[in-house]
Amino acid sequence: MTSTPIAMATRREQAVRAAVQQGLLGPDQPVVGLLDVAGIRAAAAGLRAAFEEVVAPGTPVLHAFAVKAASLVPVLRLLADEGLGCEVASPGELALARAAGVTPDRIVLDSPAKTAAELREALDLGIAVNADNPQELDRLGTLVGHRATPPAPLGLRINPQVGGGSIDALSTATATSKFGVALQDPGAREWVVRAFTERPWLTRLHAHVGSQGCPLELMAVGIRVAYELAEEINEAVGRRQIDALDIGGGLPVNFASDEVTPDYREYAQLLRNTVPGLFDGRYALVTEFGRSLLAKSGLVLARVEYAKSAGGRPIAVTHAGAQLATRTVFAPDAWPLRVAAYDAEGRPKAAGPDGPIAQDIAGPCCFAGDLIARDRPLPELAPGDLVALLDTGAYYFSNHFAYNSLPRPGVYGFDTTEGEVRFATVRPPQTVGEIVAESGAAYALGLTRLR
Repeated sequence: MTSTPIAMATRREQAVRAAVQQGLLGPDQPVVGLLDVAGIRAAAAGLRAAFEEVVAPGTPVLHAFAVKAASLVPVLRLLADEGLGCEVASPGELALARAAGVTPDRIVLDSPAKTAAELREALDLGIAVNADNPQELDRLGTLVGHRATPPAPLGLRINPQVGGGSIDALSTATATSKFGVALQDPGAREWVVRAFTERPWLTRLHAHVGSQGCPLELMAVGIRVAYELAEEINEAVGRRQIDALDIGGGLPVNFASDEVTPDYREYAQLLRNTVPGLFDGRYALVTEFGRSLLAKSGLVLARVEYAKSAGGRPIAVTHAGAQLATRTVFAPDAWPLRVAAYDAEGRPKAAGPDGPIAQDIAGPCCFAGDLIARDRPLPELAPGDLVALLDTGAYYFSNHFAYNSLPRPGVYGFDTTEGEVRFATVRPPQTVGEIVAESGAAYALGLTRLR
C-alpha cells in the first residue's frame, strides 16, 4: 500500500470540506483533529515491507508502536489490525494498549522509572520488559526469583553514547542522557557483560538513539554498538543468550512538505549496510517507531475567530494554540508547522491580487507567546475562515496542555473511498462539565473544612 504526497493532499482537501459540511467544525466546535486512515495504513504497510526486504526469512520482527505518540485506543486498534504491537512507558499506556486488544506478547514496557508494581504486573501478564539501570535490573531479578525461564522476554537498555542530533531534548544517546546504562562510562561495559553472565534469564538488549533531529547515520551507529555488544556478551557466556535486539524507533519526519522523507526503506537499507549481521536471522528484532507512523496523516483544523492587527502586523486569532501545539509554541525553531488556509466552507483559500499577506497565527491561550506561526505568508485570513495545522497526527492529539482549562478537541478518523468522506469518532470533544469534574468539583468544600 502506498500513499503519495498528491493522494495525501487530495484526501486532506476532501476531509476539510466534509468536516464543515457534516458539522464536525463550526461556531460551537471551533477546533477539531482529523486522521487519515488510509495514510496510517500505508505507513504501517511501508514499515513492514521495508524490514521484510532486509531480514532473513523467518526472522521474528515485532513493530511496537510508541504509544506516547498517539495515546488513543482506536488508533492503537487500527495499528494492531495492521500487524503492529505497542511500546508502552507507563501504567496508563499499558492500559490503553490492552483496551485496544493488543495481546501481552506484542507489548514492550519501557520507562526510566518503573515501580515494583509496574514490573510485577508486566511479569504477571507476560509482557516484555527492558530494564533501564542496575537498580531496576536488581528489582526485576528479585521478582523473577529463581525461575530459569521468565514468563516474557526481559532485556536491558544501554546508552551507546554516540552523540545527539539537532534537538537536544529528543537525543537519547548523548553522554549524559538519563536513559539506559551509559556504555562508555568507566567500567560500564564490563558490568553489562557480567550482568548478563549472572542472569541467564536476561535475553534482550535495547538501544534507542533518539528521534526528531537525529540523522539516520547516527541512529545506525548506535544500533551497531548494541549489536557488537550483544555479540560480545554471547561469546562471553558461551551461548546465544541474547536472542533479540530492540532497536528503538525515532525515524525523523519531514515537516516542510507532504513528501515522506526519510522513509522506512531508506533506514532499513542503511541498517543492513551498517550492521549486516543484524538481519541474518540470529536475532529477533523489535522496533519502536511512533511519530513517523502518524504525523503525516493528521491535521488540526481551527476556526479563525477574529482578525486584527498590532504594530502593522495582521494577526489571525484561532482556537488552536499551545493547548494543542505545545512544542511548536514553546520551541518554534525545532517544531515549525505548515499552515494551510481555507474559507468558511472548507475550500482552499486563494490569495488576493497582492498575493499572500505576512501574518501571525495566534491561539486562544492567555499569554503573549501563544503563536503557531509568526510573520507567515498566507492568504489574508478573516473571521470564519479556517486554518489547518499540518503533519500533526503524532503527539499533537495526545499531549494536550490544559492551559486556561481549554477542552480537548474531538478527534475523528476519515476515509475517502467510494466517492464520499466518512468519519469515525476517535475521541469526542471534551465538555466543560468534564473539565469541572476532573478539576475537583466533587471536593469543592474540602479545603474550607481544614481549620
